[in-house]
This record gives sequence, structure tokens and C-alpha cells, in this order.
Amino acid sequence: MIKVKESRDRGFRIGGKSKATMASEAASGQLPKIDFSGVGLADSGSPAWTAVRDQVMRAMATVGCFEAVYDRVSPHLRDSLLRMVSQELFPLPREVKIKNSSAKIYGGYMGQIPGLAYESLAITGASDAAGVDNFFSLLWPDGNPRFSETTLSFATKLVELEEMVRRMVWESLGVAKYQVEPSESAVYYMLRFAKYGEEKEGAEEKGEEVKLAGCEVHRDTNAFSMVCQLNEVDGLEVQISENEEEWVSVKPSSRASIFVLAGNAIRAWTDGRIRAAPHRVTVDGKNPIRYSAMIFSVPHDDYVIQAPPELVDNAHPSLFKPYKYGDFLAYLLTEEGVKAKDKLTPYRRVVA
Repeated sequence: MIKVKESRDRGFRIGGKSKATMASEAASGQLPKIDFSGVGLADSGSPAWTAVRDQVMRAMATVGCFEAVYDRVSPHLRDSLLRMVSQELFPLPREVKIKNSSAKIYGGYMGQIPGLAYESLAITGASDAAGVDNFFSLLWPDGNPRFSETTLSFATKLVELEEMVRRMVWESLGVAKYQVEPSESAVYYMLRFAKYGEEKEGAEEKGEEVKLAGCEVHRDTNAFSMVCQLNEVDGLEVQISENEEEWVSVKPSSRASIFVLAGNAIRAWTDGRIRAAPHRVTVDGKNPIRYSAMIFSVPHDDYVIQAPPELVDNAHPSLFKPYKYGDFLAYLLTEEGVKAKDKLTPYRRVVA
């Protein structure tokens, strides 16, 4: 097992590199980059797996995210998805897109936000063929088999990456016995297609509103997020340390790049050992539109987020009170939750 030393907010010093060193590396213009080529779930325990695992844990504990070089999502698959998303999905009439509704908070279509050129659609149960088919049957009377097949292929590959990252973190912390399949652990996968910006050439000259294209600063609420930038329009920015001035403008280094971010659920479950990196998307409203596809591993609403006993002792008291994931989502919609900078504040314990 890799050596772990406590730092601020249960950050770590791992494998000889400090949090400051990792932040310095990120400040050079890129997040930590980790190559997953030739490593799969079946390789757990191998030297190659261990080497990648050490890098994953170091990045997650210090920065809270990293760039994965993951060639299982081929350029052809990425291009096919971009073409379908940009030419078929988002051009649909609004009255069709809003059929993508969900009883789950943040589980369906999001858009028509005043002053913001952003919209997205979500597939709940994205790792399941039936869930993907149901989504496309909602939007097209006869479904869209080609789009559905491409989406399922993409989602399946991203889900494997998430499972590898999660298993590596669990092993690194010595709690691998809690690593079970998502269907057994009350975690499901959501895929979200997002569009930042809108097609309004000459809007300023015509006196029309030029909306902000992006997403405000936030930490993800879920476990892990896999972000795939589909086209060549950048915009993702990550706060690489607790210093609110230290931001990195994230740009993919290759067409095999996937950005992996930890969310508040993992931050709390690991008792602060994993950092949930604040991030935002900023795209100039005059520039071309940005498209992305994201996979989120999401606890079910009744799942209780609580650090396992192995991660809590007298030297490392519990930082967070147990909470149901659904209660946390509901809190985010309250006035207090909307205003809170750190959304986990109500769940923090007072540690002397």
C-alpha cells in the first residue's frame, strides 16, 4: 500500500510528492496526466495497475482531479458522438427536449436559464442498454438506434474508467473490501450531454443579448465525474488548491483525454482524504459552441454517505456527519444551500 501522510483537510503527502508540488505541476498549465493505456479492470494487482493507482491517489488527494489518457474512447467514437449531439440532439425543438424529465434532482433536461447560454440532457442508467434506448425513444417516435448504439458504447467505456479509478482509490486507502459492483452499492451512472453557447452571429451588432456561456464555480455533488470534451472549444477551469486564486485552464493534451474529477460524496466518504476540486466552465459567448459528454457515478437518494470505520480514529476524527445523498441534494435547492460556498458545511463536525 502506498504511504499516506495527513495534510490540510485530510489532504495527503503520497509517494514523496507534497500537495504544494502537485499544485505547482498543475499551475504549469495542465492537470496531472495519467496514462491508462493497456490497463483494465482485469489487471488489478499487476505492476502496471499499481503504478497507475499510485498516480491516481496522489492526484486525487492533492488536486482532486486529473487528465486521463484513455484510448478506449477512440477519435472515431468521439467524432461520431459529436456529430450526433451537435446535428441531431440539440437542434431538436425545446418542446421535445423537455420530455427529458426526471423525478431525480438534476436528473433531466436543464436549459432556458436567464442570461446563460447553456443546456443539457441527461440519461439515467447510462450503463444499461434499456436506459439508453428509453432516452432516445422519448425524443424520437421510432427511437434512434444508431445514436443509441454510439452512446451506449461511449458510456460503457467511461464507466469502466470510473470503476478503475474508484477501485484504485479504495485499494490505496486500505478499504478495498467496500469495492463492490455499482448495482450492489446503490450507485448508478448518469450521462449528460452539454452545450455551452448558442448560434447568434452578429448579436451585438443587432442589439441582441449576448449570453454568458458556461457554468459557475461548483464542486460536483456525486462520487466521480468523467468529462469528455467533444470538440476543440476549451473552457473547463479547475481551482487547483484551497487558494481561490489558483486556477488552471484545462486543455486536453490529446484526443484520448478524459478529465476525472472527485465530488463531494467521495470527499465525505473518504473523510476528506480525497479533495473535491471546485471547477467552472467559461466560454466566450462570441466564440464557437462547446460540446461535452460527461459520466457521473451517483449514489441513490437513500444511500448514506459515511466514512468507513477504518478511516476514522482518535488521530483522525470524523470530519463529516453521515447524510443521505437525497437529503444533500434537497439542501442544495434551499436558499441557504444556494448561497453556501462549501455545500458540505452543514454536515461538518466541529473538531477541537
